[in-house]
Amino acid sequence: MTPQQSQSPRLTIATIATDTPMGAQAYQEQVARRAASALEAVDDRGWRVRRLIMRSMRSKLDGNRRLPLGRIATASAGERRALGRLLYRGDAVAHRMALELPPSPHADVITVHDVVAWRFPDESAPVPAAIEEARRAAAVICVSEFSAREAVEFLGIAEPHVIHNGVDTRFFDAPPLDAAERRSLGLPGRYVLHAGGATRRKNLEGLAEAWPIVHRERPDLELVLAGPTNARRTALFQGMPGVRLVGRLPDEVMPGLVAGAEIVVVPSLYEGFGLPALEAMAANVPVVAAATSSLPEVVGDAGILVEPTGAGIAAGLLDATDGSRLDEMIAAGRVRAGEFTWERCAEAHARVWASVG
Repeated sequence: MTPQQSQSPRLTIATIATDTPMGAQAYQEQVARRAASALEAVDDRGWRVRRLIMRSMRSKLDGNRRLPLGRIATASAGERRALGRLLYRGDAVAHRMALELPPSPHADVITVHDVVAWRFPDESAPVPAAIEEARRAAAVICVSEFSAREAVEFLGIAEPHVIHNGVDTRFFDAPPLDAAERRSLGLPGRYVLHAGGATRRKNLEGLAEAWPIVHRERPDLELVLAGPTNARRTALFQGMPGVRLVGRLPDEVMPGLVAGAEIVVVPSLYEGFGLPALEAMAANVPVVAAATSSLPEVVGDAGILVEPTGAGIAAGLLDATDGSRLDEMIAAGRVRAGEFTWERCAEAHARVWASVG
């Protein structure tokens, strides 16, 4: 290490490897990829950036640190602080992008995507020490105004920073999958797409109630459900006319899958941000989303917001197939998606890191 490097501050971005990446993992990869250039743009101290990608002791996933992650998540606050002193030695700032990871003794920054661990019993269990650690953190970043309100009201965070997610440039004006690609993936010619998880907050019950109404009125339209295999999703939809469960599809086909949809539906009761809605708007696809949590904040006036009931979702989907407003809505969605960039997101993160480091 040169003398200049020893004088420059170091940021560590700490994440957990997973074999089922979702929206939170898209966020951490996009921000981490841009961290060094974003810091260079806002601070002239010559920051160094380090990635710590944690994996469990026997995991075959890519990573550069092995930790007993299950034990650490449930460890006492003192044990977690002791481990943090070892992990983050030499850092000016450590940004933990997963609350399961231990806190830094230096400037500890965390991201709070949502508080679903505390609100929904079928989500991952909350980390016992997380609330105390969040209140002690040098900075808390939330991905929406909604998630910031949740952090204030539910976790007691004093002044969270709101930094919206961006959207991957691959989705902007993406070409739909061609006929051969659709056939290989078991996709119909015309479809409504729901992509993501299947926990209760995703409100698949509401979508299952809505779909027979829609299919009766639009029999040439099918519902495609993409996401990791889940018993609840299967029980709700298997055998329902006009529905295809295609499982988790490769990341490289997702822009084309979204772009080929007639509509993307996001019926969730609770979302910290709602990245699928933003990706659809970038791909010039109409969005029908529940008027709940962060979704109105993301969709704005560029989609159809509905009550998260079967009747409400059905009415929204039928409205979205009516061509009278379709071109106007698609154009508005494309403009709105362009306001959410990962470059802007990373630069806002860099200003937070520089301010606490």
